[in-house]
Amino acid sequence: MSGSAPITLITGIGELVTNDPSVGDGSPLGLLREAALVLDGERVAWSGPAADAPAADVRVDLGGRAVVPGFVDSHTHLVFAGERSAEFAARMAGEPYTGGGIMTTVAATRAASTDELRSGAARCLAEMRWSGTTTIEAKSGYALTVDGERRLLEVSRESTPETTFLGAHVLPTEYAGDRDAYVALVCGDMLTACAPLARWIDVFCDRGAFSGEEARQVLRAGVAAGLLPRLHGNQLEHGPGAAVAAEFSAASVDHCTHLTAEDVAGLRDAGVVATLLPCADFSTRAPYADARSLLAAGVTVALATDCNPGTSYVTSMPLVIALAVREMRMTPAEALWSATAGGARALRRDDIGTLAVGASADFAVLEAPSHIHLAYRPGSRVVTSTWKSGVCVAG
Repeated sequence: MSGSAPITLITGIGELVTNDPSVGDGSPLGLLREAALVLDGERVAWSGPAADAPAADVRVDLGGRAVVPGFVDSHTHLVFAGERSAEFAARMAGEPYTGGGIMTTVAATRAASTDELRSGAARCLAEMRWSGTTTIEAKSGYALTVDGERRLLEVSRESTPETTFLGAHVLPTEYAGDRDAYVALVCGDMLTACAPLARWIDVFCDRGAFSGEEARQVLRAGVAAGLLPRLHGNQLEHGPGAAVAAEFSAASVDHCTHLTAEDVAGLRDAGVVATLLPCADFSTRAPYADARSLLAAGVTVALATDCNPGTSYVTSMPLVIALAVREMRMTPAEALWSATAGGARALRRDDIGTLAVGASADFAVLEAPSHIHLAYRPGSRVVTSTWKSGVCVAG
């Protein structure tokens, strides 16, 4: 342990989820009971039985509450303007989701000031913190112009280093007669402006968005510019998105509502994470992704909110977990792992989503004795405080 930062002992943990199978009960969650954590500044320095905890400078007693790794929300559209409640009401009355409403958000976002975008993002981020989320990914995609996409990434980077260039979200109205010109813009001037502000390149490869070959063009250009690939795919119908993700060994393909057995095997063999977004399925009245088939095949599954104003105006990872358990037939343990360690894998990170020694000291304290309460009490305020890099940021 270092001598430069205070050593903090978090004790009185009734149940500690470490996601380190080498400790505790040996399960993927690495459960420890009557446990303690020692934080050395921003990092986890020790975990184990509370009775064996070493001395520390600061002591925090949680009184038997459960602790889980901070949630890793690996798919959000954090920066946007406006809302689409009328669209939601229409879907609930029976209108199908087609993706066309994205341009409503594009218009509002283009018209908003940077301060308005910053304020909206800060509000969503604060809600995420109160829900136990400590890491987010944030996409552009609601401007679809060179300067606009760059502005969205500039605002996103104020909240997270996990920023994604999504110029290929939908075809903007002004390019309705010339798809090739817009794809060329995304792969050219827009990418040049946005790549320095992004870690990831993404494309919506689905009906009403971009074809498999267009997705390949965008991903090839992004990879050549030094960005890492990820995709939206197979949300609205079966299509080439999952196969393209496997071709590029993408970090993740997100939605995965319509997959064949061949798609699933391809994702497994290429090491692509399947990021499932149950709140989007809920909001669009779509079928839920088949998590059980993915897990049975050995595909790594992540869960995320898909926070956006049109199809998943959700900031709560506990709600995502509850829906995954109820509607996707995941166990509470599987859903929690997917919302933490699974999300970290979707971001190719090994320092988050776990409370192993050396990991970032990111965790959520539950007003509950067990992680099961995250799914057991949907809509309740189960998270009582959130810690990021060893500091309490909510609660």
